[in-house]
Amino acid sequence: MDSTELSTALRPPAHPQAKPGYGKRSVPGQLPRTDADFAHLRTREAAIAAYIDRLTEGAAIGYKALAANIADYGQQACAKSLKFLSEAGHLRLVKEHLAVADNSLRWVTRTYFSRTSRDDEWWKAYVAGLRGVDLTGLDRDRGLDRDHDGDRPAEPPAPAPPAPTPPTVAYRTLARLGRTEPRMTLSAAECAALESLAAQWLARGATPDHLTRSLTTGLPHPLHSPGAIARKRLESKMPPAPYQDPAHITRAVMLCIGCEEPETVVTLIGGVCMECREEMEAYDAAEGKGLVIDAVPNTFRAVPAQREVARRADELRAAAGLKSRPIPRPTHGEFARGLSRDVGAERGRGAE
Repeated sequence: MDSTELSTALRPPAHPQAKPGYGKRSVPGQLPRTDADFAHLRTREAAIAAYIDRLTEGAAIGYKALAANIADYGQQACAKSLKFLSEAGHLRLVKEHLAVADNSLRWVTRTYFSRTSRDDEWWKAYVAGLRGVDLTGLDRDRGLDRDHDGDRPAEPPAPAPPAPTPPTVAYRTLARLGRTEPRMTLSAAECAALESLAAQWLARGATPDHLTRSLTTGLPHPLHSPGAIARKRLESKMPPAPYQDPAHITRAVMLCIGCEEPETVVTLIGGVCMECREEMEAYDAAEGKGLVIDAVPNTFRAVPAQREVARRADELRAAAGLKSRPIPRPTHGEFARGLSRDVGAERGRGAE
């Protein structure tokens, strides 16, 4: 099964989005999609890479979100695959420091994905070039599925069999106006014609109750055309679009895809620190012996990440019959050498 067939087979009807500002970002300059994009990967990694490739911008692609939406693979398999996809040059985990118009600052963590494999030098240059990037337009369009090798929309997924379209909240709200005010009873055709306007109200923060009150109070006497009244009010009383503070990146730092330690603290090769690389090797050795490893990575560690990764790698080595290595003792202020926690560093995997 090629990568296109894998992505089609695995693509769910609606993969969840990450919190605004987080989630998947596609890098520019990717080659056109082909059947052999992930042929160099093992079946598991190829399937997950093809799945991620088809997701929209801003999609949650942490291992928990992937496992919840890919039937064949659990959390541990997805977490491991993300490391191998990073090593193969297809993704990097990046923490970005944002400055917005009200002078507030915050950290966000994004996973940058490239269908085209990139080497470490390319990724370093790309992450360094993120500084100063205006994110306002990118976040506004985060729901659009784009290739980011231009403004050309991404190829649509294989069409699914047609199914009845369920009524939207906007449609149902319009259809129920007559229950509140009998004179505003709308026909099915009128509800369909006004649905897009009502949907804009809801997208701008109005609730169905607010929409109903706006369309049923203070009506003229006599009322000859409920459809015309509803359209006029929907257009003239439209709530304002929510204000979006412009934001730009002031700093971008790559993180280890496994333990999320920044490159200022650990050495990254292929987006993976040395400790996590040892864990990957131990996983391979354990799998080579036919062992099933069920532990789920804990990204919210109460103790230093390197110590936990080393302990896990040691357990895997033991299971595979390999010689164990000493577990490093945590050092005081080891994270202080890198990014300061005072600036409100946020764990991006939690947002995903």
